[in-house]
Amino acid sequence: MSDTVRFLTRRAAVSAALLLTLAGAFPAMTQPAPTPPTVRHTAPDRDHPYVGLWVTADRYVRHELLPNGRYDEARGQRESAYRGRYEVRGTQIDYWDDTGFTADGVFVDENTLHHGGMVFRRVR
Repeated sequence: MSDTVRFLTRRAAVSAALLLTLAGAFPAMTQPAPTPPTVRHTAPDRDHPYVGLWVTADRYVRHELLPNGRYDEARGQRESAYRGRYEVRGTQIDYWDDTGFTADGVFVDENTLHHGGMVFRRVR
């Protein structure tokens, strides 16, 4: 075996040993990143205090919070203009529209919702 071949073989062995050592020292570099835990969203039930129909004063926007954690919003003559899921935490509401955008709002009292720069009142 020539000196060049011996040198290259030894260099390859050292490189392999170094890679194996680094892999042990830095396992995150050799293993895929862990999958983040699945966040489970709990949907309000029929008795949830905010489930129901909410409307603007002119009734142009009608926002229905369904008991299955979904919402359906009508605008003017357009029924189901926006649909998606929602989650309520305390007085905060977060929306995830089926088209991909998100929004939020706050219940300022049991009959008033502020959302998207609008004021909604509950319809009983």
